[in-house]
Formats: sequence, structure tokens, C-alpha cells
Amino acid sequence: MNGLRRRLCASAFVVLPVAASLLACSPRTGPVVIGLAGPFTDSVGAPMRRAAALAVEQINAAGGINGQPVRLLIRDDYGDPDSAVNAASALEAAGVVAVIGHVYSGTSLAAAPVYNGAARPVLQVSPSSSAPALTGAGDYTFRTCPSDLQMGAALAQFAANRLGLTRGTILYLNDEYGRGIRTTFASEFSRQGGLIEDQAPYLGDAPDVGPYLDRIVRRKSSQFIFAGGNRSEAEAMLRAAHARGLQLPFLGGDALEGIEESGALAEGVYVSNAYLASFDTPKNRAFVLDYLRKYPTALPPNQPAAATYDILFMLRDVIARVGTDRRAIRNAVAAIGQSAPPFEGVTGEIAFDAAGDVPRQRVIIGRVTGGRVVAVEEL
Repeated sequence: MNGLRRRLCASAFVVLPVAASLLACSPRTGPVVIGLAGPFTDSVGAPMRRAAALAVEQINAAGGINGQPVRLLIRDDYGDPDSAVNAASALEAAGVVAVIGHVYSGTSLAAAPVYNGAARPVLQVSPSSSAPALTGAGDYTFRTCPSDLQMGAALAQFAANRLGLTRGTILYLNDEYGRGIRTTFASEFSRQGGLIEDQAPYLGDAPDVGPYLDRIVRRKSSQFIFAGGNRSEAEAMLRAAHARGLQLPFLGGDALEGIEESGALAEGVYVSNAYLASFDTPKNRAFVLDYLRKYPTALPPNQPAAATYDILFMLRDVIARVGTDRRAIRNAVAAIGQSAPPFEGVTGEIAFDAAGDVPRQRVIIGRVTGGRVVAVEEL
């Protein structure tokens, strides 16, 4: 997911539900403290915090980790890179054994040097940062979602092979995320024999893409628009396109999270993601049921929520085997899917490669239909 969001004031950390003094307890008798970092004040990050609390509740109800309770040290990064650095510094200094975060690519990349560069580096596992640059962020940085190399390629294959489209236009946010998914989509679409007529960058949450859309109207040759940005930007594009009577299919990546909530505006939009709450597997059915039972007024869990839930249970298993030493935890996580079996979670199989990516994670293509994202293809 994309990382640049509004710059907000510096955050204050929250320990949930343990007092900060417990961090100094002996690891043999005190809680196992895991950091959680993300934009908990926005609609994408808030479900992540809820899912983390659910996982910790279930882990502790089952006896914790070798009898030790799990506690979360929570830091809000507000989706802002500078705040993410502050959050990472606070978590690392507090002595957490690992960190789950951040949500957006920009914040994960900003925080990665803190986790990797500490005197005792600490494992960082992002549930949803998809920028290809995260692969080289450091030995202690991992992710459990497909990268844009997978997302963009899957969307391009779907557009060419399933929809039969041969010509299109890309409008992309000029940042790490937008450039990454634009490049991979364009490369794969061309490899499939398609033609990208225009690749136009923009900036801002509500970009003025009118001139680009006017060009599409004049040419009458583009068969689709690929939106390489966030939900708010895609909504602005859709409103501008509708005002011009432009009825082309829109496609976009996982940063369009939640666009189905926009009602008729988003009807028919195609989006890629690694998770849908409607996955019909025993693990996912149980997770969604428990989540909605605990949070009855909430929407079903999103991908960052489901992946965070998986990461906590993955860390539980790892720490039960190797203890709370940061290096030992990192090495045990790196072995998952290589010298150790993959972890089976609600999002599917987690198996890391040597770079900390999960190349075997599925990519789901969904279509907004009646206010819901309905899976139409799995790649």
C-alpha cells in the first residue's frame, strides 16, 4: 500500500494493556512485548489494531507463549513518514522483541533504517507494504503481502487475458508506490501484447486529471484506465470521468482499499488484493466470525487486519521455539518457507524467500459489485 499521507503532529505511544514499567521485567517472568505501528486513525489502519487486539486476547486465553502473556506496545504513525521514524525509534528503544508494521510503503521504508540500524536490530514485518523497494530495506525487514511486482503483473495479465483489452492509459501517483505499480503493470501489459497509450503522473489526494481524460475522450482508443494510486485519487478520477461521460473500466491495486464504500461511483472497478473477508476457508471463516463478534459495529476485516492477525500467531509460534532474543526471532522468521515449514494463516500460506518477500502469496482480482468486492480471478 502507498505510504505518503497527510503530515500530522508527532504521536504519543500507548501500551496496551500493560504499563510501560513492565517492559523492564525479566523475559522469563514478564510479558512478551511486541510493537505495533500503523495509521490507527484512518480507515485502513484501524482494523489492523482491532485484529491485533483480538489475536493477543486469543493467544493469552490459550496460555500465552510458554506461559508468558503477550502485550502490545502501540505507536500510531498517522500514515506519515516522519511520524513513522519517531514511532520506530520509540519501539526499538523500548525493547520490543519484534514490530508489526507499518501499513503503507512510504512509512515502512522510512522506518526500516531504524529497525535495521539499531545496535540490536529488531524484526519488522509489514502486513501490507507492497512497494518493490521494501525488498532491499534490510535484513530485518519482511512483508507478508505480495509486492507490486506481483500485483501490477496480475492486473496486467487479467486486463489482457480475461478482459481482452489491448490499449489503455495509466494515471499514477508520483511516489514510490505509484511509480512501482505503474512500471510493473506497463511492463507486463506490453509483454502480453498490449499498448499503453499514455503514462501520466500526478500529485495530491484529489488530482486534476481532467486534461488527461480529455485526451482519452478525443483519441477514443483507450479501452481502460489504470489508476496507480490511492482510493481518494481514484474517486477523483472516477468523478471526472463520469462528468465527461467516459465509461471505461478502471483498474487499480491494493491502495484502492475500501473504494467499494463509495457506492455507485465505484461500481465495476477492478482491484487487486491479497485477501478478501469472503475467503471460504475454515481458518478465515473462524477469524471473521470472531472479529465481528468482538467488533459488532465494524466492517469485515481488511487485508492489513487479517495479515496482522496472522503475523501475531506466526510470532507466537516462533518465540515459543527460540525465545525472545531479537536475532533469534529474525532468523527463525527468515527460515519460514525455506528450512522450516510455511505458516498457514487466514490469508493463506506465508513462505518467505531470501529477501523477506512472499512470492507464493496469491493475488486476488475483485470487481466492485453492489457495494462489495467480489473475487473474479485468483492469480
